[in-house]
Amino acid sequence: MSQGAEQGAVGTTRKRGADGGSSELVTSSGSTRIADDVVAKIATMAARQVGGVYEMGAGMSRTIGSVRERIPGVTADSTQGVAVQVGERQAAVDIDLVVEYGLSIPDLAAAVRTNVANEIEHMCGLEVVEVNITVDDVHVADEEPPEPRREESRVR
Repeated sequence: MSQGAEQGAVGTTRKRGADGGSSELVTSSGSTRIADDVVAKIATMAARQVGGVYEMGAGMSRTIGSVRERIPGVTADSTQGVAVQVGERQAAVDIDLVVEYGLSIPDLAAAVRTNVANEIEHMCGLEVVEVNITVDDVHVADEEPPEPRREESRVR
């Protein structure tokens, strides 16, 4: 085994990509690189699968995200509220959430933590060493912002 490579599943070794921004799984048949953005997207989707997660991201990132959605040709950030650090064999995840009012935040956080770790480990083969969750807000159904008024066209 080469220096910097570590034994993974049977017949495989994992090593850090040369660019420092991806994980690499090396087998006798070839290698697979997993970009950090892929791990972040998996974490985002796994967190959103948990009932009670209303929205992802801290206040400012949610505001910027809503502005981005209104600009033609600009796509929304699919990993808003998620940051990852990916190493040779491990990943750490930080998630910002807005939760539905009335739910147990510790129970919801545990469910998100479990689902995110399971999905990353299943899809990427990386050990998830920590999933840190910050609850930035609680969504209350009665606090829905009013729909923005559509401006009437000034020209006909």
